[in-house]
Amino acid sequence: MSARLRSIALLAASTVTAVTIGSAATAHAETGTGQRGVLQGSTTASYFWDDSSGRAGDTGLPAAGKPMQKGLAASPSWPLMTEGYVVYKGKKLPFFVGDRGPGDPSNRGVMLDLDAKTFAELTGGRFNPETLGVDGIGGEGHIKIDYVVTKWGDGVGRKNYPVAFSTGSWAEKDTHPVTQPVSVKKPTG
Repeated sequence: MSARLRSIALLAASTVTAVTIGSAATAHAETGTGQRGVLQGSTTASYFWDDSSGRAGDTGLPAAGKPMQKGLAASPSWPLMTEGYVVYKGKKLPFFVGDRGPGDPSNRGVMLDLDAKTFAELTGGRFNPETLGVDGIGGEGHIKIDYVVTKWGDGVGRKNYPVAFSTGSWAEKDTHPVTQPVSVKKPTG
């Protein structure tokens, strides 16, 4: 076989493999059979929005250096860039850890600070760009959520159930991440 024919055959094989892998992933997502994860749990979540203006008590860009955006969450102990999703009353939305916090509320069991746009979508509220808060939720600033971590971030932080900010776990390299196999069915509703 000539080098040109080998190249064409290799390209065709890799294309078929990519299409097959892509189709399998798409079919898996569409069937709603679930997503794999490394940790599943429940906690209380609050919300924040950090526009770097200082008007909401923020201190600049979120810790990961990514601009504030929908899906960005703060964790008192998980590594930055940890990914997953939260579920509240049947609504499921993705998140990634892009900041640290909540601070003191984590001592009282508030272990995830969702961005205000995600919080609004979960609760049926409206993000208010003037106040950086969530309107239409009767002043509710905390909700009980379920979470699934699908991928741990590479940096420092505790790769296990979240702990309070005051423990300092956010600054320590965790060399023994939890690897709990999780397969969660897609919520209905």
